[in-house]
This record gives sequence, structure tokens and C-alpha cells, in this order.
Amino acid sequence: MSRYLILLVVLLCPGTTVAQRDMSDFIVPDPPGPFCPVSAEQLKDVQSYRLDQPVVGTHFFYWYDNESKAHFINYDGTDALTDHPSRSEGYSYKTVAWWKREMLDVKDAGLDFILPVYWGCPDAYDSWSFVGLPPLVQAWEELIREGKRPPRVALFYDTSTLQHNPQRWHVDLSTDAGKRWFYASIRDFFSCIPPKMWAAVDGRPIVVLYSPNFAAKQDPALFPFVRTLFVRDFATDMYLVKNVGWQGEADSLCSWGGALGLKPYNVTSLGPGYDHSAVLNRQPLVVDREDGKFYERQWKKLLSYNLHRRAKIVLVETWNELHEGTDVCDSEEYGRQYIKLTAKCGKLFHDGVVLPKTGPFANSKQIEWNADRDDAKLGLTMQNSGDGLVQSVALSSRKCRRTMQSQYGSKYVYLDLDDSFLFDEQAATVLVEVEYLDAGFGAFALEYDSIDPNGSVRKGAFKRLRPSIACGATDRWMTATFKINGGRFANRCNGGDFRLAVTGGDLAITFVTVQRK
Repeated sequence: MSRYLILLVVLLCPGTTVAQRDMSDFIVPDPPGPFCPVSAEQLKDVQSYRLDQPVVGTHFFYWYDNESKAHFINYDGTDALTDHPSRSEGYSYKTVAWWKREMLDVKDAGLDFILPVYWGCPDAYDSWSFVGLPPLVQAWEELIREGKRPPRVALFYDTSTLQHNPQRWHVDLSTDAGKRWFYASIRDFFSCIPPKMWAAVDGRPIVVLYSPNFAAKQDPALFPFVRTLFVRDFATDMYLVKNVGWQGEADSLCSWGGALGLKPYNVTSLGPGYDHSAVLNRQPLVVDREDGKFYERQWKKLLSYNLHRRAKIVLVETWNELHEGTDVCDSEEYGRQYIKLTAKCGKLFHDGVVLPKTGPFANSKQIEWNADRDDAKLGLTMQNSGDGLVQSVALSSRKCRRTMQSQYGSKYVYLDLDDSFLFDEQAATVLVEVEYLDAGFGAFALEYDSIDPNGSVRKGAFKRLRPSIACGATDRWMTATFKINGGRFANRCNGGDFRLAVTGGDLAITFVTVQRK
């Protein structure tokens, strides 16, 4: 989420950066909307998605108001937007007409629901987060009366308010007061949204959480606490989707950042690219849209997953985050191009289409990585980031890559199969040969992305083959052969398909082959 937006909160809520207030005596205020509590009778109006039903939603930003220039102009008077709405006039979260126009465009894009990006804080009921919801409800009801089918409504809880809020409280979610504050934020949103508008799974409204990093502390007891109060007030549980990093059990897992590339969790996010060049005080970051090709590639990658393992909920990131250039809405820069692309790709997803593997290695029996030809596209790529750092060196008359100590204290060599060779397999068998220098390390083992959900953490993403290869200290180039059975190879091994885990020194390798069996 944009640091520009955090800056805006500080500007709108003076004092947020000074010493935090003590909120240990926080009392939950009355809900601001008329739809709390909800009775079991009112739940009859909820039209739910099934757990196995493919649906697509989108993060929907509703803080724009062209009349006051809110989110159109930076505090220094410069243009705040990287991309711009096709029509600025009347572009305001305060108007029913804007909500109706945007929701009809959302339906033209083939999207099932929107996730208003919600910054509401308990007892701060004059903010845009609350002011914008009654026009949304009115617009939705008018479209229903007109015979239209507007998108349903879920909640994207932007948890940056846990640190940046009018109360000047850095919320500690390990305390009872913090848990009450967190729950009140969710309750307040749904108090403004009638159940008939809910985007729900098996009768439970969808709640998607942003990052936990804004909380002073958190603990796994938060979610049971919140669920209990939600059932009390709304006569049903929520369908909780947590971002990576939250403690405690949720119904599904997701990750913000789909605009930069596919995030294939069991709630998958993807987007068209990224460009925050209009945001003040940012380091440059651009993921080129490539005239729509980047967006299509993310969809095609998702559509190549095995159907029974593919996520049933996809989140397009975003509908209209115009500051960061992740929008797919009607815009000056792209017109309706991304609305049409979303509709085309979303239909394939809704229809359960699985795309066949295409690409340069679709019919290859063997691929390789070669230190002498590291820049060549040979089907196997060595990564160099995170906890898998390597450096180019020459040892024993050979070019090679040698592991380096990472900031995490671990040493891995990550390798990624080209997706046209193997990707999200049912149970692939391959032979892996690694040519390594038999010196300078203690041992190394191969860990791979497996179909065995109990094989390792992340449901088998790092299953280890045994035994390890011990160093013989011969100072000769040797070849180790591994046979992988039950490979999934869905890039879940921190973006790769397998890795070499090194202990006791540094491993140097010069050649790796992978052969289909």
C-alpha cells in the first residue's frame, strides 16, 4: 500500500507521529450504520458463492473527490496521479452517479465483487471511509431496481490504520483493548452494508486483511476473538482471508503485490503492472505494462495451473489505484483496454479452462543451467536473491557459481524450471544432475516443490531428498544425481522449483541438468 497514503493520513490527522495515546480503557462505540445487529432472518437475503466456485474480485479505492481535489493533487500542488480517470468531472466517492458508473464498468470487466479499500477507525465517523458507503448502498439498490446486476461487496481492511489513525494509537493486538479496536473496525464497515450486498462464501462475508506489520504486536488469539463477536452481531461467521505474516488460523491466505506479478496463494492476486512515479518521496519502481502483455501473462500463468489445485478466488490488484498505476478501470492512458482484457481472461477462469503448456521447452526431454552460458535461455534458471545468494568465481579451471552468506544466515542455490517444461504437475518424475566442486563445504541436500502436502512447510514446497551429499574434500569436479518423484514444480520454492541446501561452508557448482522420466 502506498506510503503516499500514509503521509496523507498524517496530514489529515495531525499528531499521528507524536507519542501514542494510552487506549487501554478503549470502549467500543455504537456502530455507525443501521445494519448491526443482523438477525438470522436477514441472512436469507445473502446470495453466497460456493467454496468450489471460481469468482473474481478487485480492490476498489473510493477516496477520490475531484471537487475538493482530494487524492487528485499532492499537498505541494503537484499531480498526485500516475494514471487518470477518463472523466474527472463528477469523479467522487460522495456521489451516487459515480458509484453507479464504476459498478457498471466493474460488471463489464466480468468481475463478481469489489473490495472497498477501507481506512475506517472506530469513532472517526466523519472520514471518507464512512461518508462514501451510504452512496455505495444507494447506488447498488438503484441498479437492482433498474434490473442491473451490480457487483457484490466484500471488505479489504487496510490495516495501516493500526498505526496511523486519528486516535494517535499504535494498536497492540495482543491486548484486549487492541482486539476490541480491531473488531470494531470490521464491524463498523458491515454495519453500513446490508447483508443482501455481501460478497459471501457459504453465507460468510469475505474479509481480506492487509499487512500485519502496522500492528504494535499481534497474537493468534486475535482471530477467534473477532469471530466470536462477529457471530454475535451478524448471526454468521466471516470468511477470513489473511495476508502473509498474520498469526492465527484463517480460511484462506493471500499476499498483497499481485500488480508486480502473480501471487498464487489459495486466494490469488494479480495485476497489470506498477508505476508510482507521481507519488512524492518514492524510490523509482516500475513494472512495465507492455501494452497489456504483462497482465495477460499473469492470467495465462494462473490458467495453466491444475484445475483442482487452482485458487477459487482471484483478486485483481487493482480497479483504480491511480497513484500507483495499478488500475484496470477506464482511464485517459489506456481507455477500456484493461476492462476488456479482464473480461476475456476472467471468463476463461470462470469457465474452468486450463491452458496447455506452450513455449520453447514444451517438448524438451532435458533442460540445463550452465555457468559458461548463464545468460542463455537453456530452460533452467539460477536465482540470486533473498536467502539464495551466489557469486561468479573461477575454481579448479572452471567457471562456476559459489554460495554466499545471506542476511538470514542460510545458504541455498535456487533453480527454476521453465514453466513450458514442467509446471504444477500431478506427480512428475525427473532426474537432476549437479556438477559440483568436492571441496569447501560440509554437505548439501536437494529440496523440491512436491505434491505431498505433508512433505514440508508450505504444504510440501520444500520436501527434502535423502541422503545428503557429503563433501569428500577431493578438490575435484564431481556429479551428484537425484531422482525426484512426485514433483509439483509450481514455483512455490521461494519462486523456484527446487533448491540445494548447503551446510558447513560454501558450495560451488558449474552445471545442472533436469531430465524428464
